[in-house]
This record gives sequence, C-alpha cells and structure tokens, in this order.
Amino acid sequence: MKPIIELEDVWKIYPMGAVSVPALQGISLKVGEGQFLALMGASGSGKSTAMNLVGCLDIPSRGNVFLQGRNIASLSESHLAQIRGKVIGFIFQQFNLIPTLSALENVGLPMLFQGHSRDEREKRALELLQRVGLEERAFHRPSELSGGQQQRVAIARALANDPKVILADEPTGNLDSATGKQVIAMLKELHRKEHKTIVMVTHDKEIAKHADRIVRLQDGKIAG
Repeated sequence: MKPIIELEDVWKIYPMGAVSVPALQGISLKVGEGQFLALMGASGSGKSTAMNLVGCLDIPSRGNVFLQGRNIASLSESHLAQIRGKVIGFIFQQFNLIPTLSALENVGLPMLFQGHSRDEREKRALELLQRVGLEERAFHRPSELSGGQQQRVAIARALANDPKVILADEPTGNLDSATGKQVIAMLKELHRKEHKTIVMVTHDKEIAKHADRIVRLQDGKIAG
C-alpha cells in the first residue's frame, strides 16, 4: 500500500523557559493511502501533536513529515496553508464552527479560501448538507443546532474541497454514545465508499476498534 503520510524520526520539542519538553521523541510512522488509522494514547502522550504535524498545522523540531511524497517539514506557512486547504479535511472535537455563519456558510468556507465562486460554494455546500441529512438546517446558525448536528456540519465542511485525507481529533468526544455511533458510521462510509484516508485521534478503545489499524502513543513514542 502506497504511503500518503509518512513521519520519519520526528521530534517535537517545546521550550518552557530554561527547560525543553519533548512532546514527540523520534516517531516513525507510515499511513497507507485509503487506510483508516486510529492514534490512541492518554492525555500528554503526543497524539494531538502528531495530528498537528500530519495536518500541516505545525512543523517538526527534527525529522521529516511527508504528505503525498512531499516533505512539509521546511515549508513556509503560506505553502502549508495551501496544502491544508487542498489535501486535508479537519474534524474537531469542539466542532470549531463560526457562530455568526449559517451551516451553509460554514461548509462553504474552505472553498472560499480556494477561490471558488459564491454559486459554486453554495451548490457544493448544499449537496454536502443533504448528504449528512441537514439540508433543512442549511440556514441555521450553530447555536440553533444540537451537538450532533454541529458535528455533521463539521464533517460536511471537512469534505468541501474533496480532500484525500480526513483528520478527526476526538470526533465523538462531545457527543452522546448514540450520536457518536452515527459520526463513526459516517467516517467508515467515507473510508469504505470513497477510499478516503482517515487518521482519527481517540482515547476510547471502543471507538478505535472501528479503524483498520491502531497505533498507540505513550510519552511521545510509539508504544510496543
């Protein structure tokens, strides 16, 4: 299986005054194209740091991070932003919807940054909202939606630019168990039917079981 993501001896070290704190210590990891990977670990294990590096939200202190064969470790912020917009879709635990925008506008926002016209954005956003069963809520703001509905809007937003990779950071963390199952079912469908590469951070063993592969992090290193 061809790797779409590769971490090669990656370190992330944060300076804390006179002390340096390593969040990741020499991580090497390959994620195959079309794979569903769960990153597990307790708080402070380094899993969110690893997610930020894979998602081009940060760069390593040492080592290399390859996305579609391109080393992103030394790219500028503007280049990282371009890659994020075209290749990666994000789903966050806190939803991260803009409260002043409607569901339709939230879903269309990633397309705005890629230069799509208003008509293109609205058409695509409505199609995605229909796909997640929220077309009737298209003009509602986040405060008018339940937690589960907000997460479905976030999933639709993640798909706006048809990314190759979906990064889901504790996607069920703020949801009840029934709604969480619905969200996982959506991720599994994206993986199975559209062959999206999915990297999901979770501390929940039951949630992680839905992935093809589980990688456990402990103290900034791959456990086992």
